[in-house]
Amino acid sequence: MPDAHPLLPPGTPLLHRAPDALQVGGVDSAGALLTGADPAALAALLRGLDGRRTRRAVLTDAAAAGLDPGPVGALLDRLRDSGALVDLDAADLLSSDAGPAAAVRTAAELPVARDRAGGSRWRARRTATVVVEGATRVGVPLAALLAASGIGRVSVSDDGVAGAGDAVVGGLTAEDEGRPRGPAAADAVRRASPLTDLRPLPSGVVPDLVVLSRPWSASDPLVGGLRDAGVAHLVATVRGGTGVVGPLVVPGVTSCLRCADLHRRDTDPRWPLLAAQLTAGAEGPTGPTLTCWATALAAAQQALAYLDGSGSPATLSATVELGLPDLVPRLRPWPVHPSCGCTGGDAATTTGDPRDGPVSGPGPREGTMAR
Repeated sequence: MPDAHPLLPPGTPLLHRAPDALQVGGVDSAGALLTGADPAALAALLRGLDGRRTRRAVLTDAAAAGLDPGPVGALLDRLRDSGALVDLDAADLLSSDAGPAAAVRTAAELPVARDRAGGSRWRARRTATVVVEGATRVGVPLAALLAASGIGRVSVSDDGVAGAGDAVVGGLTAEDEGRPRGPAAADAVRRASPLTDLRPLPSGVVPDLVVLSRPWSASDPLVGGLRDAGVAHLVATVRGGTGVVGPLVVPGVTSCLRCADLHRRDTDPRWPLLAAQLTAGAEGPTGPTLTCWATALAAAQQALAYLDGSGSPATLSATVELGLPDLVPRLRPWPVHPSCGCTGGDAATTTGDPRDGPVSGPGPREGTMAR
């Protein structure tokens, strides 16, 4: 592919095995070896693979540096086949080129924004919009992670005032105490990704994903409005010291949060009374730092997999729970409840793989449920 734009991630090791041999990668992953060349010239050429030159231009530069283009081209092929090198397209470059600093930050993210066929999903990230409901000790670090990973627009919604217990690494700081949580959260995201669009969404604009980060917001009846509007939403919070990620609700495709409530009611008939108290209760700090960060990381991975189509989220009709001391993820399924009807069918027809598509109703964001 002469018009491909090869990118070698900046952290890829370039190791001199012998005076005429250079090893590329191969420490913790697959690599490649080129012998019979000038290692210094080859290393300089490879370090310059920033995705801004075509393969044809790279091979021309190799010849100008005294390297044989044939073996260099074969090396590029081996690196691509092993996954150590990524081919970008012009659209990736346009969506990431906002100055030298942004280009450096982007270089670490582009290689992982890939689907299962190896295609780039960077544009899908750059055009995605996420709203995080709740500037919590999970919600703000999660928003920062998503922004730094390439999500183009991230808005944190919270009309409360920051307290001392809201401070967390990567989120609100001790200096934010007494400030409105919304602007303080925007500052935290801006520190991680200065060029991310942090503006609240205009009325009538539907985000690609809403993240619910308050401890019991999933039990709030208002959440039903997201389902009815066809807006995908993901729970990401800490409850009683346990991190909870999911369910990821794709309206008309997966089980919804009401399904989970109905399952809880089946187990405990008093659940509606308890849920009302939990939803109305005052919110305090949401768990220890390690649990909050583990939850934010797991939620960011699930959100990115959904938004850019790079994987199949485990939290479709399920939750991932993380608890100290080991923080080992535990998967808990929440199948469609037969009394809910959120997918337009009964549980017998809607408890299969949600990637098979909706039974009825709106579908997910284009490209987000790819196998």
